[in-house]
This record gives sequence, structure tokens and C-alpha cells, in this order.
Amino acid sequence: MDAKQFSQRLVILFSLFALCLLGFFAVLFDAQVVHGEETLQRSASTITYQETVSASRGILTDRNGKVMVGNQMVYTLTFDSSSFSTHEEINDAVLRLLGLLESYGVAWEDTLPIAEQSPRYLTDAVSPTYLSRFSEFLISRKVQTRELTDANPIPDIPCSTLVRRLREEYKIPEDMDYADARKILGVRYELTLRRIMNVNAYVMAEDLSVELISEINDGDYRGASVGTGSRRRYETDAAAHVLGTVGVIWKDEYQELKEQGYAMDAIIGKSGVEKAFESYLHGKDGKRLITTNDAGKITSELYSVDPEPGYTVALTLDMDFQEQVERILATATENMTAEDGIARGAAAAAIGVGTGEVLALASYPDYDLATYHEDYTELSQQEISPYYNRATSGLYAPGSTFKMVTSVAALESGIITPQTKIRDTGIYTYYAPSYQPRCWVYALGRTHGLVNVSEAITESCNCFFYEVGRLTGIATIGDYAMQFGLGAPTGIEIGDRAGTLASPEAAQKLGQTWYDGQTLAASIGQSYNQFTPLQLANYIATLVGDGEHYAAHLLKNVKTYDGSTMVEVYDEAPLNTVRMSESTRDAVLEGMHELVRSGSVSYSFSRCVVDAGAKTGTAQTGTDTNNGVFVCFAPYDDPEIALALVIEKGGSGSALASAAVDMLNAYFSETAPGSTVGENTLIP
Repeated sequence: MDAKQFSQRLVILFSLFALCLLGFFAVLFDAQVVHGEETLQRSASTITYQETVSASRGILTDRNGKVMVGNQMVYTLTFDSSSFSTHEEINDAVLRLLGLLESYGVAWEDTLPIAEQSPRYLTDAVSPTYLSRFSEFLISRKVQTRELTDANPIPDIPCSTLVRRLREEYKIPEDMDYADARKILGVRYELTLRRIMNVNAYVMAEDLSVELISEINDGDYRGASVGTGSRRRYETDAAAHVLGTVGVIWKDEYQELKEQGYAMDAIIGKSGVEKAFESYLHGKDGKRLITTNDAGKITSELYSVDPEPGYTVALTLDMDFQEQVERILATATENMTAEDGIARGAAAAAIGVGTGEVLALASYPDYDLATYHEDYTELSQQEISPYYNRATSGLYAPGSTFKMVTSVAALESGIITPQTKIRDTGIYTYYAPSYQPRCWVYALGRTHGLVNVSEAITESCNCFFYEVGRLTGIATIGDYAMQFGLGAPTGIEIGDRAGTLASPEAAQKLGQTWYDGQTLAASIGQSYNQFTPLQLANYIATLVGDGEHYAAHLLKNVKTYDGSTMVEVYDEAPLNTVRMSESTRDAVLEGMHELVRSGSVSYSFSRCVVDAGAKTGTAQTGTDTNNGVFVCFAPYDDPEIALALVIEKGGSGSALASAAVDMLNAYFSETAPGSTVGENTLIP
């Protein structure tokens, strides 16, 4: 190439470069000089902010891998008022958006506990979480100084006065009818709650249809944006008291959890295993950078930290067995009510022998987790509260189901031997004439005569245990009761009540005076003895499990969300081992065995698919109708399961025998070879 040709090409190249520079300067001049003010405003109105992306909550399965609670991806509608400059603009946008939702029949999140038709409070029928939020709101508005509680939920300020003040604060016109004003107040209330927690937007509605999404996007609904989220999906309507609820984190909870990376509007477990296993289920939230234009429309999204879903938690429950236990318990209770018209509650607990695993835990009446908030007002006003977990919190006198404790204490103390016989004369006269308790058969015109400990358990002979209890003493009986875990929390992760173990100390705490004769009542499960159905089941599991007393527990194992890696397996040693010889155990269990073979419940147990042992109990309530208590275990030769039932005002424990047989049959039918899926297999 000659020098002339090279020079020409170089000139052309520089000319092109000059033209590019000229074009660049022209665009720059146009943007900064000709349209400088417009460009500046547009730049200022573009907002980039960081948003927390909630991680998918972990899955809850039963012991066999069947999903009990999972997640469902839904389209969500979020409303953000940060782009508005006046209250009037917010109110107009809210009313327009709510009108659209109404036209599609979509409900929106509105937890303001004020009636929609007239200004009156509804705080006596809202969930504790919502009541706490309302309390915080009132305090932030400086119209309330005290915290609202379940016992005192009505605010100090009259409702009409509060509504008037809020209408003034949010600039809602006085001539707007109350119904529309209340709609706006509901949304403004939700926005204010989130502002208290430094959150701008709130998820107004979930599970939007494609048609509604299109109309929102095309209709330029200011402040509204459509996104995706997840909500709890319940694969069973059973175990509501065990599984528990979730809800938005609140201020006091956030103060405890913020160091763990929780967002101010995080969804957390509020009760049950959702709360107990929150650290496993919550996962790790991600971060996303959002850019919006001056109209509030999202123009770009970028994940800076990907969310990590929560772990999969396998419970010890057997979902099929749980469902059948609840059905059987409900049927038995409702049949009793149909006969006498008495409203009653009930509970049942089943525990694996030698493990402490809770196989089923039922409380009647119950509720539906899928419609918890929608049903709360109605169900909370029912006479027999469905939200009360009777299996872990209901305290009942054990009645004669306690007699095995007295038996073990007397046998191990050397007070009696398995062969010792005591004569029942129908009336116990040791403390005569001041106190002469009777055996239950005395009213039938007969006595039990000479009986040993096994026969006394089978016949439930009160006089035998009056004498044995007096000779053994309340201190020794109490010592053995504590070894069996009675009168103390079981250790279950969702929490339970400790109950009361009869003793002079218990009487003193209650402001009562203990007298010697009370040992007799305590020996047959009366006096101050009060335990939960779960405690009774665990006591029987300990008795038939060679005295090994395990903590009752619901956690079986924890895996990563996809099930690929085991995170934790529950493997705890017994809390203690009851001091009990083989001869003592055999004598006590023989009495329970004979009850189902030839005793008062033999007819019901004639259809039981396995050999079992049982004990009835009639717990005095101070009314004409006693509580029915029943405990049993099976199989007799190699116990696998211990079961306890209580039906309030259910009469004698023998009335519960048929339900107990149905439950045992359900369990052993389900666990027959080849009928179940292997443990820890995730089943959708």
C-alpha cells in the first residue's frame, strides 16, 4: 500500500470518528441544555430501592413423608403509597382499586376491628395477633396508653370518636358515606401498621386471576403492582392444633428476630409446630433491587441475594392415623351430645412406646387452618372453644387411671407384694366416723371381697387402693408419679400445661389445708390430681415401656427443602427410668390385661384386632356428670402404642372403650405389612 492510499484511509477513519463525537455531543447538548429541566425531573422521579424477597417457607410432612402443609405460588396485589403526595390522591386511588377488586369478587386484607356498617368495635372477636396490632396502632396515634388484652380488648376511646379522628387524619371527606369511608380506613390502617415497622407496601390481595392482573396492568392503577408470592397450602384438615398458624411478624417479635435477618413484614409461625420449628421453616430471605418510573411502574428487577427456602420438617404424626383419631373422637363425642344435649369437649393422645413420639394428638372441637382468620369471629364465640387444645392444655382428674401409679409405688416400697390380698367391705372405715369413703360397687349392693393388686386394677377396687395408699403415703406416691412424668410438662415442642400432682404442697399453693384422708382420694386419682391427656398417654407409654420415660415430641427429622440432605434427626435418651422391677410391671399390666379380657370393657375389646391392656377412669367434676377417662396400650406382649382419651362429662371411662378400640384398630390396620409407605419418603 502506497503512502497516498494510506493517508486517504486515515482521513476517512478520523472523519468517521469526528462524526461520532459530533453526534454524541449533539445528544448530550439536547439532553442537558435543550431538554435539561425535563431530563432532570425524569431522572429524579426514577426510584431504585432494595426489597426483601421472602424465602419459601419449609414444608411440614408426617412421619411417612406425606405433605401436611406445603406452599402454593400465587399472584399478589401490592399497594404502595410512597409515590403519592397527598392524602386525597391516596384515598381516590384506594377507592378506585377496591372497586375493581369488588367487581371481580376478590377480598382484600383488612384487619381493622371496626364494623363495616356502623362505627363499633369488634375487638372481642379478633385473633390475638390482630388485637396486638390494633393496640400498637392506637398507641401510635396517641389515643390509647394501655395495651389491649384478651381480657380487656375494648379501647378507651369511643369507636365513633376514633373513626372521626381517623377520617380527619386521612382527609376522608365528611360527606362520603360510611361504607366507602370504612373501606378506605381499612387500607389506610394497613398502610399505617406497616409504616410503624418502616415498610411502605402491603400485600392487599392474593390469588389474582389472569383477567384481573391484565386489567390492573392496563388500567394504570397507581400504587398497585402485581407480583408473585406463596401461601400455606393445607393437604389435610386434621391436626390444626398441632400444625398451628402463621402470620405477619409484629413489633415485639421483630425485636427478637431482627438479628436473625428477619424482615419487618416477614411471615412467621404464630402457634403450633409452625412456631416451635420456626428456625427450620423460615429459610433465608433474599434481596432484590427494584427500579420504578415516576408513575410507580417497575422498570427493572435484579436479585442481589437469592432467597433460600426453609427446611422440610418431618413430624412424628401419622397423618392417616391422625385423621382417623379425630374422626372417631368427634363421632363418639357428638353421639353423647345427641343423647343428652350436653355440649362437651374431648381429647386423645397416642404415643409410641420406647420413643416418646407423638403419633396422634386430637382435640375436639377443632377448626380449619385454611379458613382460620375468616372463621375466627364465629368460632371464638362458641361455648366449647375450638381453639383450645385440650390434648396439651386441658387439665382433668385422672380418676382410676392413676391406680397403676399407686400400685407401682406400693409394690416397689414393699408395702404389698403381687400376692397380697386386701378385703373390700364396701366402706373404708380407718378414719371412721369422720371420713368413710366407699367403693363404687357398694351402691350396687356388693363388694369385691379379697383382691390382690392385679384384681384390684381389673375391678377398680377403691377400698383396696384406699388402704394401700394410706400405708404407702402421699410422699412416696408423689415420687413415683413424678417419675412417670405426671404433674410436669411432657417436653412437647408446642408446649403444654404441667398440671397438678396432689400433695400437701399443692394444697398449700391453692390456699387449702391437707388432711390425712386426702391421701385416700389422691390414691385413686382424685384430690388435687389434674393432668393432660398427653401426660396420661406418656405415663402409660412409660409404664409399659420398662419404665423408660421419654419426653413427648413431634420432631422426627429435618431435611433440606429438596430432601437431599439430612439436617437433624431427633435422637434423645430417656429423661429417666422409673424404679420398677419386672414382677411389679407384670402384676400391674396383668390387671390391665384382664380388664379387656373379662372385665367391664371386654365386650368392646372383643373386636380389637390386637391383644391389649386398658384402664378406665371416672373423674369427678363437682357436677352431676363426670368426665370419662380411658387409657390403653397394645399389643400386650410387645407394646408399640399407648393411648389416652378424655371426654368431658362423658360419664364412666368404660363409655370410651369403643372409641379406643376403633383407634387401635385404625392404627394397626394402617401399620399392617405392605400398607404404608416407607418413612421419610416425600409424598405430594
